[in-house]
Amino acid sequence: MDSMFKIAEASANFILYFMGFLSIVSFAIIAERFLTLRKLGANSKTLEKKFREVIETQSPEKVATLTQYQDAVEGRALVYGLNHIQKNDSAAGLDELFSSFKSMEKPKLEGNLYILGTIASNAPYIGLLGTVMGIMKAFNDLGNAPGQGNEVVMSGIAHALVSTAVGLALAIPAVIAFNFFQKKVSLILTNIDASKDLCMMYSKTKKGV
Repeated sequence: MDSMFKIAEASANFILYFMGFLSIVSFAIIAERFLTLRKLGANSKTLEKKFREVIETQSPEKVATLTQYQDAVEGRALVYGLNHIQKNDSAAGLDELFSSFKSMEKPKLEGNLYILGTIASNAPYIGLLGTVMGIMKAFNDLGNAPGQGNEVVMSGIAHALVSTAVGLALAIPAVIAFNFFQKKVSLILTNIDASKDLCMMYSKTKKGV
């Protein structure tokens, strides 16, 4: 039994250090994705405005002029789509082309978000585990020092609750960042679908359909 309490004490300390490591990983992923998606998002918004202009003016011939916006992921998709139409003189196979393009680009856009999502969903449980280990240690200390009473228990429990607090402090920003970045990625993927639709419209107009 004594060995169990020693493991609990060591585990409580290890879990705190481990969550400190996870906080560094989480911050690094958030910073990297923020910088990457901020640039892509700015380019995406610029191209989205151009898409709206084509739709609002009902001028499919302007689609070909949007190939200059290749800094945006949607711009590159548009270039591939138009090249496909010109080479094949048809929109046949365009769905497959854009589906393949999205499959290749999505992992790049998401980066290490799966790690961030894992941290966000599991950090509270890791913190709770640390708290349980800390409370076990507190009651073990009480048993070994019966004359000290409440002071030992309260001090041990207060120390144990730090793990829960750290777990929540780690999880909350990670959840917010994960959802924010997923929304950014979703918007870019939606704009890729819009690029495909504009290519289809351009192809039909080119044929005079």
